[in-house]
Amino acid sequence: MTETRHVRVTHSFKLPEEKVFNAWLDPTLAGRWLFATDKGEMVRVEIDARVGGKFRFVDRRDGEDIEHVGEYLTIDRPHRLVFDFAVPKYSPDKTRVSIDIEAQGPGCVLGLTHEGVPLEYVERTHAGWAKILDGLNASLSPLH
Repeated sequence: MTETRHVRVTHSFKLPEEKVFNAWLDPTLAGRWLFATDKGEMVRVEIDARVGGKFRFVDRRDGEDIEHVGEYLTIDRPHRLVFDFAVPKYSPDKTRVSIDIEAQGPGCVLGLTHEGVPLEYVERTHAGWAKILDGLNASLSPLH
């Protein structure tokens, strides 16, 4: 049995909770930052934003399609989002991601917990989510 850990990442935003929360479920916005890579091209974004609904993001990297899939378990606007998550190319296993957003002054703080991360992927997963949240912040900035 593979040893797993929880990965926790937090990020502060200068925007209200609603804007940050909605960016997770809006296909046009999410396609710009969620699971997108610098060298990849997002070729498919499907979001069925309801409990039991599924999502699918396909990022083309060096001619290869990397699929990120999951199912929404909790949608509590604008505070909490929980989904099962998998990248089938690398593992058939599902993990769980929980997003908690709290108001802080005119902005908010987002806490992300990724449960069930195999021990050998903990650092990479933490760095990946930190980069994704930076991308979310950049995509919501007034310059975009």
